[in-house]
Amino acid sequence: MIKSEFNVPTAYRYDQRSAGRWIVSHVLRYKGFLFVTLLGFMVAWTVFTQAQVQIGRAAEAIAQPESGSLIRIALTILALLAVDGISVLTASLSAENIASRIATDAREELYVSLLGKSKTFHDRQRVGDIMARATEDVSQLSSMIVPGATMIFETILGITVPLLTIASLRLELVTVPILFVVAYIVTVRLYLRRLSPIMMNQRNQFGTMNAGLEETLSGIEVVKASARELFEQRKFRTTARMFRDLFVLQGRTEARYLPLLIYGVAFGLTFLHALFLYQQGRIGIAEIIGVMALMNVLRFPTFISVFSFSVVQTGVAGARRILHILRAETDLDENVDGYNTPIAGAITFENVSFAYDEGPVTKGERNNDSGFVHRPSSFVLKDISFSIEPGQTVAIVGQTGSGKTALTQLVNRTYDVTAGRVLIDGVDVRDWSLTGLRSQIAKIEQDIFLFSRSIAENIAFGAPDATREQIEQAAREAQAHEFIMSFAEGYETVVGERGTMLSGGQRQRIALARAFLNNPRILILDDSTSAIDSATEDQIQRAIRRAQQGRTTLLITHRLSQIRWADYILVVDHGQVVASGTHDDLLRRSPHYRRIFARYDMNLPPMEEEEIVDCRLQIAD
Repeated sequence: MIKSEFNVPTAYRYDQRSAGRWIVSHVLRYKGFLFVTLLGFMVAWTVFTQAQVQIGRAAEAIAQPESGSLIRIALTILALLAVDGISVLTASLSAENIASRIATDAREELYVSLLGKSKTFHDRQRVGDIMARATEDVSQLSSMIVPGATMIFETILGITVPLLTIASLRLELVTVPILFVVAYIVTVRLYLRRLSPIMMNQRNQFGTMNAGLEETLSGIEVVKASARELFEQRKFRTTARMFRDLFVLQGRTEARYLPLLIYGVAFGLTFLHALFLYQQGRIGIAEIIGVMALMNVLRFPTFISVFSFSVVQTGVAGARRILHILRAETDLDENVDGYNTPIAGAITFENVSFAYDEGPVTKGERNNDSGFVHRPSSFVLKDISFSIEPGQTVAIVGQTGSGKTALTQLVNRTYDVTAGRVLIDGVDVRDWSLTGLRSQIAKIEQDIFLFSRSIAENIAFGAPDATREQIEQAAREAQAHEFIMSFAEGYETVVGERGTMLSGGQRQRIALARAFLNNPRILILDDSTSAIDSATEDQIQRAIRRAQQGRTTLLITHRLSQIRWADYILVVDHGQVVASGTHDDLLRRSPHYRRIFARYDMNLPPMEEEEIVDCRLQIAD
């Protein structure tokens, strides 16, 4: 079973070994509808074929009016065609049920799979391409069933049943139709061999085009600020034309579809064969008309196959793209049976090193299960060790790019360590239940993400059962209640996508309210008050100090006002902890820490002689 950060225990399990097996396993989930569909079409084609035979007998009855059977034959044809219509209607309704349910199931399966993928996986994906798979490719699955697969099944019945009926009329007359079927199978196989890669490239190009569109719209502010509209328009036109060219190539391939030509030749040869047998007195007018009526039946399945095979190939290509995501390995497992108790808040790093997945492995380089390699030069954190006691507030400082954020991302297993261990309350985070671990840790980053929902829903995102009073109390603690109530709809105000209708400071205060409401045992603040003015920051700092009581807090910031009241400070430089201690202690003995505050107009404490020598050695290193 593929590792996943999130699973639905009661979810239906599909066969993901190949695209074909995956599609079949989806269809077989609805065996009742499948049975009705197959039976309905089989009955429909059987009675429809028999109606053609009756037409030949009707022609013979017209030539012999004294037989008195013409009315009986006419009523028989009427009954057969009525049964045909009812059977087709029933089968089509059942097939539509299967198609709609498969699309829904596949979309849900893909969505759950995406929720279960790790951050590393999503870092490597283009959102627009993922959206194309979740929408257009899934829709192609529905079209693959109706009309695609149903038409192919009708093609099979529309060829097989008439052939058997022709054989029942006169075995000799089936010779030419059998030769037609053999030629039909050979040409269709060659046709599909040419068509399949075209449809796959078509779906991939659609994903590329959709990804480019999504990126441009997401970065529209940058595009306009840089006056790059013309460049983006040309870029999109190029990808759109490539998508169009693949449709043109599909049309050219379909235009060279030979079965219709072969059918025309077979129809003429069958008629000549029937006339030859008639001249010999071996068949009558009824057999000739019946056989030619049955040969005429073959034209419809031959004609629709050019369309149905294209639709099915598109659906299979979409299924392969969806399955590529479903089967993609993720780095983390939810570890349902793992350690899961209330967190006290002790955090320990033991010789921790970490690198983002850099690129595909080459021979002899594999050192993890993701298929990507960590090279020594790519390590973001190197051999870090420290301990934090429950309830402590620890500030993490350092220059931009020193690895501060990466360090906090190892605490809640956004990423896993490359080497060493991260312990929470003495237990390796990899041994914790992922849900149990993350549900007790809250992180607020500088780039706040809000959902396009009401403000109340955004605040209660991690605590959906919270009452309105609890939501408002959390907002008051985060100094957000006043500006929320200034909106006409208050807490029911729906923010735009990513919260773009709010200012940076407003988004950060809503994120703080969300964290307060979640009541986490470990609170991570990654420069979370950078977009807030000084007056508001003072109010929020008081709220944070109240919220951090009894909690372990990791604070990434460059603001002196926040650093000074930390119990402990870690100084990170180039992925290593180069110093640790209190604010006053680090000012005296850490050149890296002093460099951070050199821009402030403040009196730095003098360094003792041996501390100066130690600092020079650190700088030399």
